[in-house]
Amino acid sequence: MNSEILAGLEYFERDKGIKREVLLEAINNAVLQAARKAVGPAKDLRVELDPRSGEMKAYAKLTVVEKVANKHDEIRFDLAKKFKNDVQVGEELEVPVTPRDFGRIAAQTAKQAMMQRIRQAEKEMIYDEFKDRAGEIVSGTVRRFERSDVIVDLGKFEALMPNKERVQTEDYNIGDRLRAYVVAVENGMRGPEIIISRSHPNFVRRLFETEVSEINDRTVEIKGIAREAGYRTKIAVWSANEKVDPVGACVGMRGARVKNIVRELNNEKVDIIRWDADVTKFVLEALKPAKIKSVTLDDAKKAILIKVDEDQLSLAIGKRGQNARLTSRLTGWDINIEKDESAAEVFGARVQQAAKQLVATLQIDEPTALALVKGGLASIDTIAEVEPQDIADTIGIDLEAATAIHTAAKRVHENVAPVQ
Repeated sequence: MNSEILAGLEYFERDKGIKREVLLEAINNAVLQAARKAVGPAKDLRVELDPRSGEMKAYAKLTVVEKVANKHDEIRFDLAKKFKNDVQVGEELEVPVTPRDFGRIAAQTAKQAMMQRIRQAEKEMIYDEFKDRAGEIVSGTVRRFERSDVIVDLGKFEALMPNKERVQTEDYNIGDRLRAYVVAVENGMRGPEIIISRSHPNFVRRLFETEVSEINDRTVEIKGIAREAGYRTKIAVWSANEKVDPVGACVGMRGARVKNIVRELNNEKVDIIRWDADVTKFVLEALKPAKIKSVTLDDAKKAILIKVDEDQLSLAIGKRGQNARLTSRLTGWDINIEKDESAAEVFGARVQQAAKQLVATLQIDEPTALALVKGGLASIDTIAEVEPQDIADTIGIDLEAATAIHTAAKRVHENVAPVQ
Protein backbone atom coordinates (compact mmCIF):
# COMPACT_ATOMS: atom_id res chain seq x y z
CA MET A 1 0.00 0.00 0.00
CA ASN A 2 1.65 3.21 -1.15
CA SER A 3 1.37 6.85 -0.11
CA GLU A 4 -1.33 7.51 -2.75
CA ILE A 5 -3.64 5.02 -1.07
CA LEU A 6 -2.84 6.40 2.38
CA ALA A 7 -3.70 9.89 1.12
CA GLY A 8 -6.91 8.47 -0.36
CA LEU A 9 -7.86 6.97 3.01
CA GLU A 10 -7.46 10.34 4.68
CA TYR A 11 -9.37 12.19 1.95
CA PHE A 12 -12.39 9.89 1.92
CA GLU A 13 -12.50 9.80 5.71
CA ARG A 14 -12.32 13.58 5.96
CA ASP A 15 -14.44 14.72 2.97
CA LYS A 16 -16.78 11.84 2.32
CA GLY A 17 -17.36 10.77 5.90
CA ILE A 18 -16.37 7.13 5.21
CA LYS A 19 -14.56 5.65 8.21
CA ARG A 20 -10.98 4.55 7.70
CA GLU A 21 -11.69 1.22 9.44
CA VAL A 22 -14.36 0.41 6.83
CA LEU A 23 -11.93 1.03 3.97
CA LEU A 24 -9.08 -0.82 5.69
CA GLU A 25 -11.31 -3.84 6.17
CA ALA A 26 -12.18 -3.84 2.47
CA ILE A 27 -8.54 -3.41 1.51
CA ASN A 28 -7.47 -6.18 3.90
CA ASN A 29 -9.99 -8.62 2.40
CA ALA A 30 -8.94 -7.76 -1.15
CA VAL A 31 -5.24 -7.99 -0.44
CA LEU A 32 -5.79 -11.30 1.35
CA GLN A 33 -7.40 -12.65 -1.81
CA ALA A 34 -4.42 -11.38 -3.83
CA ALA A 35 -2.02 -13.00 -1.36
CA ARG A 36 -3.82 -16.35 -1.67
CA LYS A 37 -3.33 -16.20 -5.42
CA ALA A 38 0.35 -15.29 -5.08
CA VAL A 39 1.27 -17.58 -2.17
CA GLY A 40 -1.01 -20.49 -2.93
CA PRO A 41 -3.30 -22.50 -0.61
CA ALA A 42 -1.37 -21.70 2.57
CA LYS A 43 -2.87 -22.62 5.94
CA ASP A 44 -4.43 -19.79 8.00
CA LEU A 45 -3.09 -17.14 5.65
CA ARG A 46 -3.44 -13.58 6.89
CA VAL A 47 -2.28 -10.16 5.77
CA GLU A 48 -1.04 -7.51 8.16
CA LEU A 49 -1.42 -3.88 7.22
CA ASP A 50 0.34 -0.96 8.83
CA PRO A 51 -2.15 1.93 8.51
CA ARG A 52 0.61 4.45 9.13
CA SER A 53 3.42 3.24 6.89
CA GLY A 54 1.29 1.41 4.37
CA GLU A 55 3.54 -1.70 4.59
CA MET A 56 1.86 -5.06 3.91
CA LYS A 57 3.06 -8.48 4.98
CA ALA A 58 1.56 -11.92 4.47
CA TYR A 59 1.75 -14.64 7.17
CA ALA A 60 0.82 -18.33 7.16
CA LYS A 61 0.81 -21.15 9.72
CA LEU A 62 3.17 -23.93 8.63
CA THR A 63 3.97 -27.25 10.31
CA VAL A 64 7.67 -27.79 11.19
CA VAL A 65 8.99 -31.00 9.56
CA GLU A 66 12.36 -32.61 8.82
CA LYS A 67 11.52 -33.02 5.14
CA VAL A 68 8.93 -30.90 3.29
CA ALA A 69 6.30 -32.84 1.36
CA ASN A 70 3.83 -29.93 0.87
CA LYS A 71 5.40 -26.50 0.57
CA HIS A 72 2.10 -24.75 1.21
CA ASP A 73 1.57 -26.38 4.61
CA GLU A 74 5.08 -27.29 5.84
CA ILE A 75 8.45 -25.71 6.62
CA ARG A 76 11.85 -27.35 7.15
CA PHE A 77 13.08 -27.52 10.71
CA ASP A 78 16.33 -25.62 9.96
CA LEU A 79 14.42 -22.74 8.31
CA ALA A 80 11.91 -22.64 11.13
CA LYS A 81 14.73 -22.08 13.68
CA LYS A 82 15.40 -18.70 12.00
CA PHE A 83 12.02 -17.53 13.25
CA LYS A 84 12.04 -19.33 16.60
CA ASN A 85 15.11 -20.80 18.27
CA ASP A 86 13.34 -23.37 20.43
CA VAL A 87 10.96 -24.60 17.74
CA GLN A 88 10.14 -28.31 17.73
CA VAL A 89 9.34 -30.69 14.89
CA GLY A 90 5.56 -31.03 14.51
CA GLU A 91 4.94 -27.57 15.93
CA GLU A 92 2.78 -25.05 13.99
CA LEU A 93 4.61 -21.82 13.40
CA GLU A 94 3.38 -18.55 11.87
CA VAL A 95 6.00 -17.33 9.41
CA PRO A 96 6.10 -14.47 6.88
CA VAL A 97 5.34 -15.67 3.36
CA THR A 98 5.21 -12.31 1.58
CA PRO A 99 5.80 -13.00 -2.13
CA ARG A 100 8.39 -11.10 -4.14
CA ASP A 101 6.91 -7.94 -5.74
CA PHE A 102 3.85 -8.36 -3.52
CA GLY A 103 3.89 -4.65 -2.60
CA ARG A 104 3.07 -3.57 -6.17
CA ILE A 105 0.37 -6.22 -6.59
CA ALA A 106 -1.09 -5.46 -3.17
CA ALA A 107 -1.13 -1.71 -3.79
CA GLN A 108 -2.98 -2.15 -7.07
CA THR A 109 -5.46 -4.54 -5.45
CA ALA A 110 -5.89 -2.27 -2.46
CA LYS A 111 -6.66 0.70 -4.67
CA GLN A 112 -9.32 -1.21 -6.59
CA ALA A 113 -10.85 -2.54 -3.36
CA MET A 114 -10.89 0.90 -1.80
CA MET A 115 -12.67 2.48 -4.77
CA GLN A 116 -15.21 -0.33 -4.88
CA ARG A 117 -15.89 -0.05 -1.15
CA ILE A 118 -16.19 3.72 -1.47
CA ARG A 119 -18.86 3.37 -4.14
CA GLN A 120 -20.70 0.89 -1.96
CA ALA A 121 -20.35 3.10 1.11
CA GLU A 122 -21.63 6.12 -0.79
CA LYS A 123 -24.70 4.17 -1.87
CA GLU A 124 -25.28 3.10 1.72
CA MET A 125 -24.92 6.71 2.84
CA ILE A 126 -27.39 7.87 0.19
CA TYR A 127 -29.99 5.42 1.38
CA ASP A 128 -29.36 6.08 5.09
CA GLU A 129 -29.53 9.86 4.64
CA PHE A 130 -32.50 10.01 2.27
CA LYS A 131 -34.63 7.00 3.24
CA ASP A 132 -36.64 9.18 5.64
CA ARG A 133 -36.64 12.29 3.43
CA ALA A 134 -39.25 11.23 0.91
CA GLY A 135 -41.80 14.04 0.78
CA GLU A 136 -39.29 16.84 1.35
CA ILE A 137 -38.07 19.58 -0.99
CA VAL A 138 -34.39 19.52 -1.96
CA SER A 139 -32.22 21.95 -3.92
CA GLY A 140 -29.61 21.05 -6.48
CA THR A 141 -27.87 21.82 -9.76
CA VAL A 142 -28.57 20.22 -13.12
CA ARG A 143 -25.52 18.01 -13.73
CA ARG A 144 -26.33 16.16 -16.96
CA PHE A 145 -29.05 14.54 -19.04
CA GLU A 146 -29.67 10.85 -19.68
CA ARG A 147 -31.98 10.91 -22.69
CA SER A 148 -34.92 12.95 -21.38
CA ASP A 149 -34.18 12.30 -17.69
CA VAL A 150 -32.41 14.97 -15.64
CA ILE A 151 -29.55 14.17 -13.24
CA VAL A 152 -29.40 16.73 -10.43
CA ASP A 153 -26.38 17.24 -8.15
CA LEU A 154 -27.53 17.55 -4.53
CA GLY A 155 -24.02 18.05 -3.13
CA LYS A 156 -22.72 14.70 -1.90
CA PHE A 157 -25.24 12.76 -3.95
CA GLU A 158 -27.08 12.77 -7.27
CA ALA A 159 -30.82 12.58 -7.83
CA LEU A 160 -32.82 11.46 -10.84
CA MET A 161 -35.74 13.43 -12.24
CA PRO A 162 -37.41 11.09 -14.77
CA ASN A 163 -39.09 12.55 -17.83
CA LYS A 164 -42.56 11.86 -16.37
CA GLU A 165 -41.66 13.97 -13.30
CA ARG A 166 -40.53 16.96 -15.37
CA VAL A 167 -42.72 19.97 -16.07
CA GLN A 168 -43.09 19.86 -19.84
CA THR A 169 -43.27 23.64 -20.16
CA GLU A 170 -39.90 24.05 -18.39
CA ASP A 171 -36.48 23.90 -20.06
CA TYR A 172 -33.49 22.77 -18.01
CA ASN A 173 -29.86 23.55 -18.77
CA ILE A 174 -26.67 22.22 -17.24
CA GLY A 175 -25.77 24.40 -14.27
CA ASP A 176 -29.35 25.53 -13.55
CA ARG A 177 -30.29 25.67 -9.87
CA LEU A 178 -33.66 24.13 -9.09
CA ARG A 179 -35.83 22.85 -6.26
CA ALA A 180 -37.74 19.59 -6.43
CA TYR A 181 -39.89 17.24 -4.38
CA VAL A 182 -38.39 13.89 -3.24
CA VAL A 183 -40.90 11.34 -4.52
CA ALA A 184 -39.09 8.23 -3.29
CA VAL A 185 -35.75 6.74 -2.32
CA GLU A 186 -35.50 3.35 -3.98
CA ASN A 187 -32.93 0.72 -3.09
CA GLY A 188 -32.90 -1.10 -6.41
CA MET A 189 -30.59 -3.34 -8.42
CA ARG A 190 -28.22 -0.48 -9.21
CA GLY A 191 -28.22 0.72 -5.63
CA PRO A 192 -30.17 3.56 -4.00
CA GLU A 193 -31.80 6.12 -6.29
CA ILE A 194 -33.26 9.45 -5.19
CA ILE A 195 -36.29 10.14 -7.40
CA ILE A 196 -37.30 13.80 -7.52
CA SER A 197 -40.14 15.68 -9.20
CA ARG A 198 -41.21 19.19 -10.11
CA SER A 199 -44.57 18.12 -11.54
CA HIS A 200 -45.94 16.28 -8.49
CA PRO A 201 -48.95 17.96 -6.79
CA ASN A 202 -47.21 17.56 -3.44
CA PHE A 203 -44.43 19.85 -4.68
CA VAL A 204 -47.01 22.64 -4.56
CA ARG A 205 -48.21 21.39 -1.16
CA ARG A 206 -44.68 21.60 0.30
CA LEU A 207 -44.14 25.08 -1.19
CA PHE A 208 -47.30 26.32 0.54
CA GLU A 209 -46.25 24.67 3.82
CA THR A 210 -42.90 26.45 3.58
CA GLU A 211 -44.29 29.83 2.56
CA VAL A 212 -47.49 29.99 4.66
CA SER A 213 -46.83 29.80 8.41
CA GLU A 214 -50.52 29.15 9.14
CA ILE A 215 -50.33 25.93 7.12
CA ASN A 216 -47.10 24.92 8.80
CA ASP A 217 -48.61 25.35 12.27
CA ARG A 218 -51.88 23.67 11.13
CA THR A 219 -54.06 26.73 11.65
CA VAL A 220 -54.91 26.37 7.97
CA GLU A 221 -55.31 22.93 6.41
CA ILE A 222 -54.84 21.94 2.78
CA LYS A 223 -57.87 19.80 1.92
CA GLY A 224 -56.94 18.93 -1.63
CA ILE A 225 -54.75 19.75 -4.64
CA ALA A 226 -55.39 19.20 -8.34
CA ARG A 227 -52.60 20.09 -10.74
CA GLU A 228 -51.73 20.14 -14.41
CA ALA A 229 -48.05 20.98 -14.07
CA GLY A 230 -46.90 24.04 -15.94
CA TYR A 231 -50.43 25.29 -16.59
CA ARG A 232 -52.75 25.43 -13.59
CA THR A 233 -53.18 24.25 -10.01
CA LYS A 234 -56.24 24.36 -7.80
CA ILE A 235 -55.67 24.10 -4.04
CA ALA A 236 -58.50 23.88 -1.50
CA VAL A 237 -57.83 25.27 1.99
CA TRP A 238 -59.83 25.40 5.22
CA SER A 239 -59.46 26.58 8.81
CA ALA A 240 -61.24 25.42 11.93
CA ASN A 241 -60.62 28.89 13.37
CA GLU A 242 -63.46 31.16 12.22
CA LYS A 243 -61.28 34.22 12.76
CA VAL A 244 -58.75 33.02 10.18
CA ASP A 245 -59.34 33.55 6.46
CA PRO A 246 -57.60 30.51 4.91
CA VAL A 247 -57.55 31.97 1.39
CA GLY A 248 -56.21 35.31 2.61
CA ALA A 249 -53.50 33.58 4.64
CA CYS A 250 -52.30 31.73 1.55
CA VAL A 251 -52.41 34.81 -0.65
CA GLY A 252 -50.52 36.93 1.86
CA MET A 253 -50.14 40.68 2.14
CA ARG A 254 -50.55 42.13 -1.36
CA GLY A 255 -50.29 38.59 -2.72
CA ALA A 256 -46.67 38.23 -1.58
CA ARG A 257 -46.92 34.60 -0.46
CA VAL A 258 -48.66 33.21 -3.50
CA LYS A 259 -46.42 35.31 -5.79
CA ASN A 260 -43.34 33.58 -4.36
CA ILE A 261 -44.90 30.18 -5.08
CA VAL A 262 -46.00 31.17 -8.59
CA ARG A 263 -42.46 32.43 -9.26
CA GLU A 264 -41.02 29.06 -8.18
CA LEU A 265 -43.54 27.34 -10.49
CA ASN A 266 -42.47 29.55 -13.42
CA ASN A 267 -45.75 31.50 -13.52
CA GLU A 268 -48.06 28.50 -13.34
CA LYS A 269 -51.59 29.74 -12.53
CA VAL A 270 -52.60 28.92 -8.94
CA ASP A 271 -56.25 29.08 -7.81
CA ILE A 272 -56.69 29.14 -4.02
CA ILE A 273 -60.18 27.93 -3.11
CA ARG A 274 -62.07 27.92 0.17
CA TRP A 275 -63.00 24.31 0.96
CA ASP A 276 -66.56 23.56 2.08
CA ALA A 277 -68.12 20.33 3.31
CA ASP A 278 -71.18 21.23 1.24
CA VAL A 279 -70.32 19.90 -2.23
CA THR A 280 -72.49 22.44 -4.01
CA LYS A 281 -70.81 25.41 -2.31
CA PHE A 282 -67.40 23.83 -2.87
CA VAL A 283 -68.04 23.40 -6.60
CA LEU A 284 -69.30 26.98 -6.92
CA GLU A 285 -66.08 28.20 -5.30
CA ALA A 286 -63.90 25.96 -7.45
CA LEU A 287 -65.46 27.15 -10.72
CA LYS A 288 -65.11 30.86 -9.98
CA PRO A 289 -65.05 33.37 -11.63
CA ALA A 290 -67.66 31.63 -13.82
CA LYS A 291 -71.25 32.45 -12.75
CA ILE A 292 -73.33 29.30 -12.24
CA LYS A 293 -77.07 29.21 -12.94
CA SER A 294 -77.85 25.85 -11.35
CA VAL A 295 -76.20 22.80 -9.74
CA THR A 296 -77.76 19.33 -9.78
CA LEU A 297 -76.18 16.51 -7.76
CA ASP A 298 -76.48 12.80 -8.53
CA ASP A 299 -75.26 11.14 -5.32
CA ALA A 300 -75.54 7.61 -6.72
CA LYS A 301 -73.21 8.32 -9.63
CA LYS A 302 -71.27 11.00 -7.71
CA ALA A 303 -71.84 13.33 -10.63
CA ILE A 304 -72.72 17.02 -10.79
CA LEU A 305 -74.56 18.78 -13.61
CA ILE A 306 -73.65 22.47 -13.85
CA LYS A 307 -75.70 24.86 -15.99
CA VAL A 308 -74.43 28.28 -17.03
CA ASP A 309 -75.46 31.02 -19.41
CA GLU A 310 -73.96 30.81 -22.88
CA ASP A 311 -71.53 33.68 -22.27
CA GLN A 312 -70.16 31.86 -19.17
CA LEU A 313 -69.75 28.44 -20.80
CA SER A 314 -66.17 28.80 -22.06
CA LEU A 315 -65.08 30.39 -18.76
CA ALA A 316 -66.56 27.55 -16.69
CA ILE A 317 -65.09 24.80 -18.85
CA GLY A 318 -61.73 26.54 -19.22
CA LYS A 319 -59.07 26.26 -21.90
CA ARG A 320 -59.13 22.70 -23.30
CA GLY A 321 -61.52 21.75 -20.49
CA GLN A 322 -58.88 22.46 -17.85
CA ASN A 323 -61.05 24.32 -15.33
CA ALA A 324 -63.75 21.62 -15.31
CA ARG A 325 -61.18 18.80 -15.24
CA LEU A 326 -59.25 20.22 -12.27
CA THR A 327 -62.48 20.95 -10.39
CA SER A 328 -63.51 17.32 -10.92
CA ARG A 329 -60.19 16.07 -9.51
CA LEU A 330 -60.30 18.48 -6.59
CA THR A 331 -63.86 17.64 -5.52
CA GLY A 332 -63.79 13.95 -6.44
CA TRP A 333 -67.07 14.35 -8.36
CA ASP A 334 -67.67 13.95 -12.09
CA ILE A 335 -68.37 17.46 -13.41
CA ASN A 336 -70.59 18.07 -16.47
CA ILE A 337 -71.11 21.65 -17.64
CA GLU A 338 -73.93 22.58 -20.02
CA LYS A 339 -75.47 25.74 -21.43
CA ASP A 340 -78.63 26.74 -19.55
CA GLU A 341 -81.49 26.45 -22.03
CA SER A 342 -84.27 27.41 -19.62
CA ALA A 343 -84.32 31.13 -20.55
CA ALA A 344 -84.29 30.29 -24.25
CA GLU A 345 -87.10 27.81 -23.72
CA VAL A 346 -89.23 30.42 -21.94
CA PHE A 347 -88.55 32.97 -24.66
CA GLY A 348 -89.39 30.40 -27.38
CA ALA A 349 -92.68 29.56 -25.68
CA ARG A 350 -93.61 33.25 -25.54
CA VAL A 351 -92.78 33.68 -29.22
CA GLN A 352 -94.98 30.71 -30.11
CA GLN A 353 -97.85 32.01 -27.98
CA ALA A 354 -97.67 35.49 -29.53
CA ALA A 355 -97.55 34.00 -33.04
CA LYS A 356 -100.64 31.87 -32.34
CA GLN A 357 -102.55 34.94 -31.24
CA LEU A 358 -101.63 36.76 -34.48
CA VAL A 359 -102.64 33.74 -36.57
CA ALA A 360 -106.04 33.59 -34.90
CA THR A 361 -106.66 37.34 -34.93
CA LEU A 362 -105.28 38.43 -38.32
CA GLN A 363 -106.05 35.21 -40.22
CA ILE A 364 -102.42 34.88 -41.42
CA ASP A 365 -100.25 31.77 -41.72
CA GLU A 366 -97.92 30.67 -38.90
CA PRO A 367 -94.57 31.44 -40.65
CA THR A 368 -95.71 35.01 -41.29
CA ALA A 369 -96.88 35.35 -37.70
CA LEU A 370 -93.53 34.06 -36.38
CA ALA A 371 -91.68 36.48 -38.65
CA LEU A 372 -93.74 39.37 -37.28
CA VAL A 373 -93.06 38.39 -33.64
CA LYS A 374 -89.33 37.87 -34.20
CA GLY A 375 -89.22 41.20 -36.02
CA GLY A 376 -90.55 42.97 -32.95
CA LEU A 377 -94.16 43.23 -34.21
CA ALA A 378 -95.64 40.91 -31.61
CA SER A 379 -98.93 42.62 -30.85
CA ILE A 380 -101.96 43.95 -32.77
CA ASP A 381 -101.37 47.44 -31.35
CA THR A 382 -97.77 47.55 -32.58
CA ILE A 383 -98.65 46.31 -36.07
CA ALA A 384 -101.50 48.84 -36.34
CA GLU A 385 -99.25 51.76 -35.36
CA VAL A 386 -96.47 51.15 -37.92
CA GLU A 387 -96.60 51.84 -41.65
CA PRO A 388 -97.26 49.00 -44.15
CA GLN A 389 -93.83 49.62 -45.66
CA ASP A 390 -92.21 48.93 -42.25
CA ILE A 391 -94.03 45.58 -42.10
CA ALA A 392 -92.89 44.73 -45.61
CA ASP A 393 -89.27 45.58 -44.82
CA THR A 394 -89.28 43.75 -41.49
CA ILE A 395 -90.56 40.37 -42.67
CA GLY A 396 -89.58 40.56 -46.34
CA ILE A 397 -92.99 40.57 -48.09
CA ASP A 398 -94.44 42.78 -50.81
CA LEU A 399 -96.22 46.01 -49.96
CA GLU A 400 -99.64 44.69 -50.94
CA ALA A 401 -99.43 41.78 -48.49
CA ALA A 402 -98.03 44.08 -45.79
CA THR A 403 -100.92 46.53 -46.37
CA ALA A 404 -103.45 43.71 -45.91
CA ILE A 405 -101.87 42.72 -42.58
CA HIS A 406 -101.78 46.37 -41.48
CA THR A 407 -105.44 46.93 -42.44
CA ALA A 408 -106.54 43.80 -40.55
CA ALA A 409 -104.57 44.84 -37.48
CA LYS A 410 -105.97 48.36 -37.60
CA ARG A 411 -109.55 47.05 -37.88
CA VAL A 412 -109.06 44.77 -34.85
CA HIS A 413 -107.32 47.57 -32.97
CA GLU A 414 -110.16 50.03 -33.61
CA ASN A 415 -112.80 47.51 -32.62
CA VAL A 416 -111.17 46.69 -29.32
CA ALA A 417 -109.98 50.20 -28.54
CA PRO A 418 -111.68 51.74 -25.53
CA VAL A 419 -114.47 54.30 -26.18
CA GLN A 420 -113.27 57.87 -25.64
